[in-house]
Amino acid sequence: MTTTLEQPKVEGAEPPPARRRWEPWALAALLVGTAVAYIWGLGASGWANSFYAAAVQAGSESWKAFFFGSSDAANSITVDKPPMSLWLMSLSVRVFGLSSWAMLVPQALLGVGSVALLYATVKRWFGAPAGLLAGLVLALTPIAVLMFRFNNPDALLVLLMIASVWAMLRAVEDGRTRWMVLTGVFVGLGFLTKQLQVMLVVPPLALTYLVAGPPKFGKRLAQCFAALGAMIVSAGWWLLIVELWPASSRPWIGGSQNNSILELTLGYNGLGRLNGEETGSVMPGGGRGEVAAAMGGAGEAMAGGRFPGGGAPGGGGMWGSTGITRMFESAQGGQIAWLIPAALILLVAGLALRGRAPRVDTQRASFLVWGLWLLVTGLTFSFMAGIFHAYYTVALAPAVAALVAIGSATLWRRRDTLWVRAVLAATLLATAAMSWVLLGRSASFVPWLKWAVVVVGVVAAVAVLVPALTRGRIGAVVTLAALFTGLAGPTAYAVDTIATPHTGSIVSAGPNVEGAHGGPGGMGGPGGMGGAGRTDGAAAPTLPGGALAGATDGAAAGATDGMGGMGAMGGAGGLLSGSEPGAELVALLEQDSGNYTWVAAAIGSNSASGYQLATEDPVMPIGGFNGSDPSPTLEQFQQYVADGKIHYFISGGRGGGMGGDGTASEISTWVQENFTAVTVDGVTLYDLTS
Repeated sequence: MTTTLEQPKVEGAEPPPARRRWEPWALAALLVGTAVAYIWGLGASGWANSFYAAAVQAGSESWKAFFFGSSDAANSITVDKPPMSLWLMSLSVRVFGLSSWAMLVPQALLGVGSVALLYATVKRWFGAPAGLLAGLVLALTPIAVLMFRFNNPDALLVLLMIASVWAMLRAVEDGRTRWMVLTGVFVGLGFLTKQLQVMLVVPPLALTYLVAGPPKFGKRLAQCFAALGAMIVSAGWWLLIVELWPASSRPWIGGSQNNSILELTLGYNGLGRLNGEETGSVMPGGGRGEVAAAMGGAGEAMAGGRFPGGGAPGGGGMWGSTGITRMFESAQGGQIAWLIPAALILLVAGLALRGRAPRVDTQRASFLVWGLWLLVTGLTFSFMAGIFHAYYTVALAPAVAALVAIGSATLWRRRDTLWVRAVLAATLLATAAMSWVLLGRSASFVPWLKWAVVVVGVVAAVAVLVPALTRGRIGAVVTLAALFTGLAGPTAYAVDTIATPHTGSIVSAGPNVEGAHGGPGGMGGPGGMGGAGRTDGAAAPTLPGGALAGATDGAAAGATDGMGGMGAMGGAGGLLSGSEPGAELVALLEQDSGNYTWVAAAIGSNSASGYQLATEDPVMPIGGFNGSDPSPTLEQFQQYVADGKIHYFISGGRGGGMGGDGTASEISTWVQENFTAVTVDGVTLYDLTS
């Protein structure tokens, strides 16, 4: 991908070119276009991920729930992440009232901010054309389009990671300690957004500054420790308060087995993600085999090496195969892989062209930090054995976008050299080939586009090899052809993502993709085993007896006994999707709601979330997200019932670690043995006050 607009040949720390008249207009067009794309039809996704939506609602009602990130305003348990991403949405809901728009517009604005900040970071050292290209690539990356229209923590995480690179490069520019301190602050805030995932950007930041920072090595090292201190302070204040707060007066830390934020940080959200030993993961204990048996062949495909009888390609287990090609496989490829080959080629070529620059060269530092970001994060995602979902790949999008932009700008300035033109041509051919593969995985999705991309890409590659065709108006045409080659496929996926509502815990961008199972993660997006992640009518997975997972009628619900619907689309909800109560059930829950701390309790956060969002009253999510957290214990629950704090127990949903022997299963059994079941709107519930 190239640009015809000339930029000065920068050697060392030469100042950037003066701003041209068209630059602010081009930037305005980019940002306005991004805002329109991210906000268009935003309300169609409803509560999006109801797991986080319920916490947003709770935080808008209770400042205590706001601070801790509680799933309910009565503060029984938190979500399994720090709360910073929830704070922005909760404040918006406090001001504008509970609605899909009030919750999701802040996420879209984070996307616009990410595009603007990436533009500014690239433009400062490579010029406006490169900055605009970086922003455009990020804005059109399919998984970025989805995450900036969704309520997962990833939107804020991306913005903060870009901000950390911006601050570090400013430190490379002038060597001031304040910029490194600010770098640490951004990383620390990223930790409060999604814990250890932000740490993947720390090695690129530290190594780049140690290599390229202007001061002597001793001072550079001291500045890195200052950044570390700032990171610890900006993240540690919240962790310290939570750890020191008496456990009896705060919510249970969701995702932990011992009510510890440190355990959550280092275990479930830490090393467990790398080695696959997450205590309290999706299918703990004996539940794995039961689900595999219940879902037959689909269960075995999901289970891989971790369900009895499973066997995923590459030995990756229930979260898909691991290995160097993971980012290019069906589940992830259409999300992020379009320009990864181009980014890698341009990284190597860009470093080669900056090889003789001074040590403090900011342009080479840019290649280093973005390249290390892509490599460290990409390799970690490729080989991690624990929980992995396709939407995690949004963390790669800024690095890919930046490398494509700065690499194209750098090589285009040197296009008089034969080998540089050959590299540009190879980049275009690799990009066209990647698009051919990714578009070919969706046979019915704009089938002509892959042919157009390949034809235009080959023509552009040939043209780049001819010096006379890279200048003047012909050069502008070649640039447009290069842009089409690189962005046609992602743009098509982005448009499909914008036009398709997405709901559930596991989502993916773009159309249905053949073979994109990828374990349970594959069930939650259009490329998976059904349509749990989108609401455009795609089929939900079926269970024995022909019942839909999470179906709302009584017969179908019975077929999911003990499972609750991996991708439940309504009724009592399930592991991956929130409940969708009918009007009669909502009216029943709201009756005398002021007399109870919780109007109801349900197994699992997603099952509880829909009832809470419909009533705007606290609903206790027994066992947290997976139903596997030991909160509350059977004794605590019995005391709550004795004290008249819980009105109803709602059956169904995610229970006892999907067939395990956890406290959720004990509570469910106790309720069934001691209270009378009634059915309302196809959902079974028990009046705990009778």
